[in-house]
Amino acid sequence: MQLTGKQLINGELVAEGTTTFHGYTPHNGKPTATAFYEATDAEIDRAVAAADRAFWTYRKTTGAARAAFLEAIATEILALGIDLIDTAAQESALPTARIEGERGRTVNQLRLFADFIRDGSWVREISSPLQLQKMPNGEPALLRQQQIALGPVAVFGASNFPLAFSVAGGDTVSALAAGCPVVFKAHPAHPATCEMVGRAIQKAAGQTGMPDGVFSMVHGASNRVGERLVQHPAIKAVGFTGSFRGGKALYDLAVRRAEPIPVYAEMGSTNPVFFLPGALAGQTDQLAAQFAASVTQGVGQFCTNPGLFVASAAATDFTNELARQLSAMPVGTMLTAGIQQAYSHGITHLRTIANTRQPTPWTGGTAQPHLLLTSVDNALQHPELSEEVFGPSTVGVLAQSKEELLSFARQLTGHLTATIHGTEADLAEYADLIDILTTKVGRLIFNGFPTGVEVNHAMVHGGPFPATTDSRSTSVGTTAIYRFTRPVCFQGFPQ
Repeated sequence: MQLTGKQLINGELVAEGTTTFHGYTPHNGKPTATAFYEATDAEIDRAVAAADRAFWTYRKTTGAARAAFLEAIATEILALGIDLIDTAAQESALPTARIEGERGRTVNQLRLFADFIRDGSWVREISSPLQLQKMPNGEPALLRQQQIALGPVAVFGASNFPLAFSVAGGDTVSALAAGCPVVFKAHPAHPATCEMVGRAIQKAAGQTGMPDGVFSMVHGASNRVGERLVQHPAIKAVGFTGSFRGGKALYDLAVRRAEPIPVYAEMGSTNPVFFLPGALAGQTDQLAAQFAASVTQGVGQFCTNPGLFVASAAATDFTNELARQLSAMPVGTMLTAGIQQAYSHGITHLRTIANTRQPTPWTGGTAQPHLLLTSVDNALQHPELSEEVFGPSTVGVLAQSKEELLSFARQLTGHLTATIHGTEADLAEYADLIDILTTKVGRLIFNGFPTGVEVNHAMVHGGPFPATTDSRSTSVGTTAIYRFTRPVCFQGFPQ
């Protein structure tokens, strides 16, 4: 595919502005060949206006028609072949096997949502008789409730998943499945990948007879593009995956509008892991190796990366082996230079406040795996020790007693996941810990690791603030569709 660097608006390639930017190859810091045009205000407005026009037709399409559209998108993504894989790998520094797996997840997610909406039962129709209103034949009239689409949705792609949380990722597919047109803000870290997938979606829309404007995409390296998109009065909801700073800024803009709108922002998490005494008895080395692999998977650039763990202060065999495992892990290349700089700054800051052993060396300026150890008292005095540092590091909070461990758990803020490693006897003894953690996270894991989010009907990928802006929703799995719908009730209408 010949890249253009242009906006995709209303089925056309458009470039009215003069400001351009380039993607970069993280391995060497060199710019990629194509110059991408920053969207003008007029182009953003045109994309949203096209989505608003499309909404009145698209919302009335059948589940079967939208399912065919989603399946066509999957087919067109696969048709991009090795060019898509190579482009995404070049722009993200992620290995080819990882990109291929992401493509599979993206395609399977599209097909899962297609199956979910095909027969129309997803609208959750509820019927109840009205006692005070009768139909002409004397039978009770009915109240009927069902879910309907909200309207045009603005979606922001994530830096760490150039396919699965990007142009055709979970936010886009769940909005399209609900009957909402999408205006996508391409991530400047992988603009070429975005253009390839965006054009695949547009092609699928044309093949399946979807209205013009059902999908548009705008580029921008500046905050201005995203800000104008969120503030446009025709946008009715926002999906975002990224940093706390970025997600909170968009949320603040959206709720200050004349018509506030929901923002479903996933903003990061340290995903605490609790190692209970029974778990560490006899399998210290195995758990340390598995945990180190989880911490460093994808150079630690997963939203479910376990950046925090809690264990007994007596578990020195475990922490020593974990330090050895992490020190032996290779240094990786991070997604962008900015992410690399933020990781180095974050580790340097944590080392100044950890106030206890730092068993892994730190040379600074690299994506080197890192372990810090601290006490419960110090962690409670310095809450930033429990905040996300995006990258391959973890902070161990060492408790002197069960009461200290529970005290720390009670002080946790919201996270996407929490994990408990233990025996059945541990679970019985630490039943209070389970109760505490269910109020802190969207997914609670037993004897596993959080770096792995399967896309299915039961998955919850969300959690209380500050992990997300709305703990009642998920960004992964078919129930993600209900972020972009609302209930409406019909009273007394004939069938």
